[in-house]
Amino acid sequence: MEKDFWHERWRSGQIGFHRDEVHWALTRHWSSLGLPAGAPVLVPLSGKSLDMHWLHQNGYPVCGVELDRIAVRDFFAEWNRQAQSVGVDARGLSGYRADDVVLWQGDFFDYVPSEPFPAFYDRAALIALPPNLRAAYAGHLRKCMIEGARGLLVTLEYDQKQKEGPPFSVLPEEVSRLDGFISEPLERRDVLNESPKFKNRGISSLHETVYLLQAV
Repeated sequence: MEKDFWHERWRSGQIGFHRDEVHWALTRHWSSLGLPAGAPVLVPLSGKSLDMHWLHQNGYPVCGVELDRIAVRDFFAEWNRQAQSVGVDARGLSGYRADDVVLWQGDFFDYVPSEPFPAFYDRAALIALPPNLRAAYAGHLRKCMIEGARGLLVTLEYDQKQKEGPPFSVLPEEVSRLDGFISEPLERRDVLNESPKFKNRGISSLHETVYLLQAV
């Protein structure tokens, strides 16, 4: 999607993708990654997700990358933290830190970490992107990871003819073809009754699928 689309969503408060609770896939399956304590985690297209709080509270330093400054501002404000600036990187992203959470404000495709990460968490990044950007996203994510890095990916599956994205439907065969990663499905859950906006749009079937991805 165009950057202006997401900026307008945040300006107008149309952020139905934001959840007011930690995602079930994170609490249920994060331990499946087998990460060492203190492993830093990259969260692309992070928004102001409460999932970053959960990761931080469980001992994982978090690095989020988020396009919109309102999301970054609100994340720290709602956490009751005064974020400290960590400067602007060579690609023009501005960094802000509180405790062990750093958010870089800017385009994820411009983000280059000082050191590659051993872990990532993608609950709403891949599904936010149209098909023509998803391969490039996976390629850039892989460049941010060490070999053998592990992460959780959460996707949505529904009939794309019944509703335009975002969020987009991403089917298992596409996940299995993501360059630079091998995937293992962990759980597929029917979430239609938990998603009134989808149901009211006439969606007849809606599932969330959780994958373990490993960088190769």
